[in-house]
Amino acid sequence: MDSMHLTPPTRPSSIGPIPAPVVVGNSPALQRTLKVAERLAVGDSKVLITGESGVGKDVVARFVHVHSPRAAQRFVALNCASVAETLLESELFGHVKGSFTGAYRDKVGKLQQAHRGTVFLDEIGEMSLRMQAMLLRFLENGEVVPVGSDGAPTRVDVRVISATNRNLHDMVAKGLFREDLLYRINVGQIEVPPLRERREDIAPLIEAVIARSGRPAQLEKATLEALQRYRWPGNVRELQNVVEQMLALADGLSVGPDLLPASVLAKQGKGLHPVRERRRRVADELYEGLTEGGCHFWNDVYPMFMSRDLTRADLRLLIRKGLNASRGSYRGVLQLWGLDDSDYKRLLNFLAAHDCAIDFREFRGMKQERPTASGAA
Repeated sequence: MDSMHLTPPTRPSSIGPIPAPVVVGNSPALQRTLKVAERLAVGDSKVLITGESGVGKDVVARFVHVHSPRAAQRFVALNCASVAETLLESELFGHVKGSFTGAYRDKVGKLQQAHRGTVFLDEIGEMSLRMQAMLLRFLENGEVVPVGSDGAPTRVDVRVISATNRNLHDMVAKGLFREDLLYRINVGQIEVPPLRERREDIAPLIEAVIARSGRPAQLEKATLEALQRYRWPGNVRELQNVVEQMLALADGLSVGPDLLPASVLAKQGKGLHPVRERRRRVADELYEGLTEGGCHFWNDVYPMFMSRDLTRADLRLLIRKGLNASRGSYRGVLQLWGLDDSDYKRLLNFLAAHDCAIDFREFRGMKQERPTASGAA
C-alpha cells in the first residue's frame, strides 16, 4: 500500500495474533519454499503464492503472516472461488443496510477487518474482470467504499497475499486476467511444490494425520509403500482424506493395504506427468472412472469440487469430455456416467450455479453459448 493517512475502520475487537501454522515435512523442496517465504515475510510487499490444488497454499500464507511485522494483527482469508460474483464485492468492501436485497444490516468487508494486518485472497484467478478492476483500484489508493454507501472512502492499511492454482500469465494472454493487476499482486512469488516432488514428506504427513485423529494406529509396510508410490494429484489434501478414511475403516491397530482406496491401488506403477498436464490428467482419470463405473459423479466428483480438490477448470474440462463423447447431449452424458434421468436438472443447475456449464451446441457445430436447464439437450 502506498504511504497515506489512515483512518481506523470499525471492526471486530478480536484481532489477536493467529497461531503459527504447523508445516509438516523436511524435504529439500519444502525447505526451499519456506526459506523464500521467510525472506518475503520480513518486508511488506504483496505476495503471490502459486501451486496445484491441495498443496497447502493457505498454510504458506499464514506462515508469511506470522513471520511478518504484522503478526500481532489480524489475518483475514477469503476464497474468491467460493463466493458468488454478485456477493464478492460485498465480502471484500462491505455494504450498508438496504443496498441490495438481503442487506438487512451494515456489514464490514474483509479489507476493513484486516486493517493493519493481512488479507489472504485465495483462488484469485477465479475473480471476474470487473472485480479485478475494483481490487486494482484498492491496491492503488487503499480506499474502501462499501456497496451502497454515499459516504467518504475509508482508507485501510493491509498487506495482500494472493494464491492461485492457475497460470495467470496464460490468463493474461487470453484476456481473462488483468496484466496490471498481475504486476501489482506478484511483487514476491512463492511456488509451493506438489507432493509428488517431495515424497520424503509423505510419511511425516501420515504420522501427523494419525496423531491428530487421536487413534492408536500403525500403517503396515505394504500400505505405506503404496501410499509413497502414489502420485497424489490432489496433493496434501488428498493424502489427509485418504488416511482419515482408512483410519475410520480400520477395526484394529494395524492398517493394511486392503483399506487403501481403489484410486490409489489402480494407479500403482504409472509414470508421473509434467505439472502442465495436471488439469487434463485429472479430467481424463475422472472421466475414465465415471464411464467405467469406478467412481460416481455425486459421490466422488461433487465432493472433490466442493472441497476445492477439483477446480472449476478441471470440472469444465470433464464436462467437455462428456459432451464431446455424447455429441453435445447432456442426457447422453448422464448415460455415459451411469446417472439416472432424474439427475438431469440437478446436474445442469449445479453446473450453472458454479459457472461450469458448457454449451452443448459447440459440439454440434453451432455458435457457443452457455446452456440453461431449459435449453440443454
